[in-house]
This record gives sequence, C-alpha cells and structure tokens, in this order.
Amino acid sequence: MKLINHLILGLACWLVFCAADDPARQVYLLEDDWQFTREDVSGAERPGLSTEGWQTVSVPHDWAIYGPFDPEVDKQTVLITQNNEKVATEKTGRTGALPHIGVGWYRKTFTVPDLTSDKKALLVFDGAMSEAQVYVNGQKVGERPYGYSYFYFDITKYLKKEGENLVAVRLENRPFASRWYPGAGLYRKVQLIVKDQVSFKHWGTFITTPFISDDQAKVRIQSRVNGKDVRVEAQIKDAAGKVIASNSSSQQFGDEIELNLGILSPQLWGPEHPNLYHAELKLYQGDDLKDAETIRFGVREISYTAEHGFLLNGESTKFKGVCLHHDLGPLGAAVNTAALRRQLTILKDMGCNAIRSSHNMPSMEQLELCDEMGFLFLAESFDEWAKPKVQNGYNRFFDEWAEKDVINLVHATRNHPSIVMWSSGNEVPDQHGSVGVKRARWLQDIFHREDPTRPVTVGMDQVNATMKSGFGAVMDIPGLNYRVHLYEEAYERFPQGLILGSETASTVSSRGIYKFPVVQAKNKTYDDLQCSSYDLEACSWSNVPDDDFVLQDDKPWVIGEFVWTGFDYLGEPTPYDEMWPSRSSYFGICDLAGLPKDRYYLYRSRWNTKDETLHVLPHWNWEGREGEVTPVFVYTNYDSAELFVNGVSQGIQYKSRESNQHRYRLMWMDVRYEPGTLKVVAFDKAGNPVAEKEIHTAGKPHHLELEADRTVIDADGKDLSYVTVTVVDRNGNPCPNATNQLNFSMSGAGEFRAVCNGDATSLELFHLPTMKTFSGKLVVTLQSLKDQTGEISLKVKGKGLKPATFMIKAE
Repeated sequence: MKLINHLILGLACWLVFCAADDPARQVYLLEDDWQFTREDVSGAERPGLSTEGWQTVSVPHDWAIYGPFDPEVDKQTVLITQNNEKVATEKTGRTGALPHIGVGWYRKTFTVPDLTSDKKALLVFDGAMSEAQVYVNGQKVGERPYGYSYFYFDITKYLKKEGENLVAVRLENRPFASRWYPGAGLYRKVQLIVKDQVSFKHWGTFITTPFISDDQAKVRIQSRVNGKDVRVEAQIKDAAGKVIASNSSSQQFGDEIELNLGILSPQLWGPEHPNLYHAELKLYQGDDLKDAETIRFGVREISYTAEHGFLLNGESTKFKGVCLHHDLGPLGAAVNTAALRRQLTILKDMGCNAIRSSHNMPSMEQLELCDEMGFLFLAESFDEWAKPKVQNGYNRFFDEWAEKDVINLVHATRNHPSIVMWSSGNEVPDQHGSVGVKRARWLQDIFHREDPTRPVTVGMDQVNATMKSGFGAVMDIPGLNYRVHLYEEAYERFPQGLILGSETASTVSSRGIYKFPVVQAKNKTYDDLQCSSYDLEACSWSNVPDDDFVLQDDKPWVIGEFVWTGFDYLGEPTPYDEMWPSRSSYFGICDLAGLPKDRYYLYRSRWNTKDETLHVLPHWNWEGREGEVTPVFVYTNYDSAELFVNGVSQGIQYKSRESNQHRYRLMWMDVRYEPGTLKVVAFDKAGNPVAEKEIHTAGKPHHLELEADRTVIDADGKDLSYVTVTVVDRNGNPCPNATNQLNFSMSGAGEFRAVCNGDATSLELFHLPTMKTFSGKLVVTLQSLKDQTGEISLKVKGKGLKPATFMIKAE
C-alpha cells in the first residue's frame, strides 16, 4: 500500500461530550479524593485497608515533581549511541534527577447509581506511568505496562450495584526505563463511563470526509456498536448550533453501521481557520434510546505526493513544527489544559503550525487544543521497539503489547483533524538489518489497517543504515533526524520523492546567557554549565537552525521540519549530562519556565509572516568588558538594518547568501562594548526606515515588574495564570544579570501552584514559594480554587527591592 503516491483524507476529530443528565450514558470524571502512597503496601488493593498516613490528591497527579532533586536518582554509567558516543561514562540528570523511580498506589471509592443489569461500566485511563495494575473491589481487572498508552476495562462484573466501590491502581517506574523525565503516577485523567449494554463501542466511531469540494463535503460516519436490531441517527450542527445535515441507518454489517451525510459549502479545517462541526449520534433499539455521543469534528483534505509535497486543502504546506516532550516544566507530567494552551499560544505567535509528540502518545487535551487552535499534528507512538536503548525500556513489552498499543492510539485519536501523520518510532536501534525492516513494515501495516487514511513515518537517525537496509524505503514518509549532510543522498536513494525533517537543529542555549568569543561550536561547555544564547552552539550530531532553513527554503522535496524542541524539558541536560547539577535540557526555543529565548525570534522572523519581528541580542550590561568586541545580532523579518551604539552608527547589515547565518541573521561582529544605548533601525525593501528597537544598560536592581498571561481565569480549581516577574532598575530597564532571591505570598480565591526561573542547574523546588531569578526573570504560576470566585492577590518581595503586588480574577 503506497500512501505516498496519493493520500487524500478529510478527517473528523472526535471529542465525546456527555451531559451529566443524559439518560443514555453517564460520564464521571474520577478526579478528586484519591488516596495515594509511595509505599508498596501489601494488600493495598483490598477494601477495608486503613489509609491513615496516605496523601489525599487530585488526578492528574505527578508524584515525583515535588522533588527533591538528587543526582543518585538517575546516576548511571551509559554509552548513548544516539549521541555518537564510543565510551560509557557516568551521567546524572538524564531523567531530571527527580524521585520518579519506585512504586505508588492510588485508591478511590465511588458509587454507581442505578447500575441495573442492562448497563455496563467502563473504567478509562488516558495514561498511567507506568506498569499499571488495576483492581476493583479487590479483584484485578487488568494491566497495561506502557505508561503513555490509553486503555480501558469493562468493570461491570466487578462492581457492587449498591454502596461504595473501590478502585486501586499500582504503578511502578523502574530504574533505567526512560531517556528523559517520564513523570510518575496517574498523570492523565481517569473516567468512569456507565452506559447501556446496547451502545456505541468505546472509541468505535470513525468519521471521515472522503469527498470535499467548494460546494459540498461527504461525511462518512462508521460506528461499531454493541447489540442487534439497532438504528443510528445522526445530526450535524455548525458552529452556531444549526442543524445542517441529518440521516439514519439500521443497516448493520457485523458490528458496524455506516451513515453518509452531506455538508453544503463546507468550512474547512486548517491552521488559519480551524473550523469545527458537531455530530450528534443516537443509538436506538426500537423506540428506546440506548446511547448517545456528541462528536466535534473538522473537515479537511490532505495529500502527500512527490510532485507537490504535503497538500492541505489543495495548498502546498510546509511543516513549521516543533517537538514537545509531555512534561509541563514545573508542573511535571500532570496534564493541565491551561498550561498546554499557554504553550500553544506562545508557539502560535512564533508562527509554528505543527507539533510532534516526542516520543510518546499525546494527551487528549493537547489534541483537543490543537484541533481548536489550528496545529497540524504528528502523533508518535514509541521510542523503543524490540532492541533496547535503556535497560528497562519498552523493549521488554514490544512483542506482546506493541500491536495493542498502536490499536488504542489509532482508535482513541484517529478522528482529530489535527493529526495528519503517524510515527511508529523514534531513532529505534532496529534501523539496522533485515529484522528491523520487517518490524517497520509490520507496524506500518497495523497503522494502515486501523486507519488507511494517513501515512506513517519513523524518525531515522541512522540514515546510512536505512539507505543500505531498505528500512527508509519501506516508510510512507522518510523522516530524517538531523543528518543535514545526507538529505541529498537520501532523496536520491529513497523512492518516495520527498523528505521530512522529523527532528531538526538541537541547538543549545540558556536564556540571557552569552559567551565570548562568538563562534560556532559543537559540544561546547563552560564552567557555569550554561550555553551561549548567540545560537551558534549545537551537539556533535546536530546543527544550528540556519542549516535547516536552507534545506526548507531551497529544496521543494523537503516538506518541513520539527525542531528539537519547542520548550525545554526535564532530563537530557546535553551537553552537561556528565556535570551535576544540570538536570534539564538546553534545546528549547523557550526555557523551562516558558520564557522565549533569543532563538524564538530567529524562528519567528522566518515563520510568522504576518507580524513584525525585530529582536536584538545580547543584553547591554557588560561591566568589565568596556572596549572589548561584543558582537550584536538582530533577528528580524526585514532584510537590512542599521545599528547604533550611543548614537554612533556601526553600519548597515544586509541579509545575504555569504553564509547560512548571513542569510537569516543580521550580524555586527566587531562592535565594541560601551555602556549606554544600543539601537537598531530596520529598513524595508526600498530602504525606508520602518521599525526601531532600543536596549539600555540597566542600573542597579530597584523594583519588580509583574505581567500575567491571563488576568481572568476560571474558578474550577484547575485554571492557571502565569505571572512573569522581572527585576528592573529605577527607570524600568530590565536587569539582565539579576539573581535576586524572591518570595511569594497569595491571598484570595487562588493559590500558589509553582515557580520556575528557566535555569537548567537550579535545584530550588518548584512548589515552594521562593526562588532566585535567572537572567533577571522568573515565572510564578497561580491556580484558582474550586468554586471560589473573586480576586487573587500575588505579592512578590526580594531583599533590597521594592515589592510588587498583582491582581487577577477568578470567575
């Protein structure tokens, strides 16, 4: 099956919204009042066990994010083949140095009203980290080893029809089981679904739009059902709630009923206009309503061809994407919609249009937001197949569980319009040899069988091996991780006629930190364990952004890129994984606190074609460097600019093809530092000044400035506001070298949730209300209280600084 030749799909995303008073089915979010312990308690699954001394927590929950950081947690002597290492060395911080290893137990009691003999109950997990064993009323109902997999159990026969029921979950994270911080616990939502025995099967509805024109779109709804002699009725509603199509069918083939409906003048889904519809589905047996689902979906068409690359709704589209690990910085792995929305909002402003879930199955909340906000999505499955990267990784489960995990991934998410490609793996050691080729084909065939509408890729780092073995030729879409020097050869050798940059750049930098002299370097390290934000430092296997820009711009057969990474993440502190206390990555375009690094504006200048970008680096506080060469870079969408130091022109620079860097950056390499004002004036193509930016040498730290991403949040106990705190001088100029210890206090209808400064070497705990600023900034996260409305007050203090207060509202 060669999807690469011609693949067209109009796809619907499915999000099931069931009102609590819907008589057809009940959906209960098992969120509050879980009892939790880090002890491996014998008999913890049994009713009647005393939980005195256990914590009461809410799910999603990550037990490890509260620390403390400890180098012994993940100290290991290891050779990382992905880093081209030849000798094993002792490494720390590889998985974030947080206490995620060990066993945890969760217990929750619940009742199930009106559980009659004609009802069934499903216990649904969006993910559980990891090796989950699930019990109901003391009896084991099932297990799932993969921490990122979605899974569910029919627990009907285990439930009491009256009184309280108990669900207990044992989780275990083994040492040497991950290459990054995996989180720990019930880090994604848990639901109980009660419905009729005659019902829609869980994840059993697949909605596609196989025909789309300007005038109409055909909507195909394929529903798998439990029961015979049933009828499915469907209504499609537009964004205003108006019914625009309806149909019904009782023609059943096995367990499937198919309906076809038409939408006139369809509003297509895409990054610029993420239009969505709703389909209301009802299942009848005779005149009795047995089940109902409301499914939000989008209409869009995709194709991948050698002639046109990736076409979205008939338009050639490049992936301007980033890779994201699943942790949310100081919140850990516990899913939070507000935190995910903040990430995507920041990326949207940068001009990013695509996300790769690296290297795991994405959360439902992330996919829902990508549908709503207009992000293309590359949904990944595994970081390991049968051959190990780490001792206790997924290789232990691959033979037994890989097919089951892929099926659940596809069935649970296949209707999201944002997903335009699957990935069956990332940099798997199985790339070598004929056995690996067979595994690649086997997995790809499973994806095709369960969803014949999307192509499959693999992130390949062993490109020479995949060209030799045929591994790369098997894939629908050949994905290259780095290896920019092999793009041309791979294009010639692979038959598909296109290449995806499935993982690119891996440039390293620390926000607000600059090193001299300014030169390109690989694996460069410094005594302070930071990386230069001149954006010229990379790893031995990787490169700086400009090298990928050239391929994206000059090679029409390169269909886009996914940069490693959009945000810093916990673990993998390359190039300092042998140097404690580094414990998080330096790869992010934004830091762990979500603050943009300089590199953000380099990508923005190229990707965001609507808004002006004019960004100057470095900062201009260099006491002790007076008279020394201090290069100045400007990242801008304009082609030329003039630089001034204290009013004296340093000349005009133009973008050119002199080098990859000159093509995308304006660089003044011979500027000598003197305190005062750095000013840049940008010119349009006609040479007219159109924009300017100034940076001033700051005086001593004087006071604090506070700015929130949102000033009104929902009073649901989950919503967040991120407040950026900046140390400034008397005149309001940011102090870029400030490292003041700040303290935070809260009052009103909210609570302190976390704080982060973006420093990969900081061992201060995220959940305590104190932290030093890093490069003059940090971010405080506030959370609403459940069902409490009103003002939330944040007060920030620091020795020698005028304190500041900020108010937001919970409604």
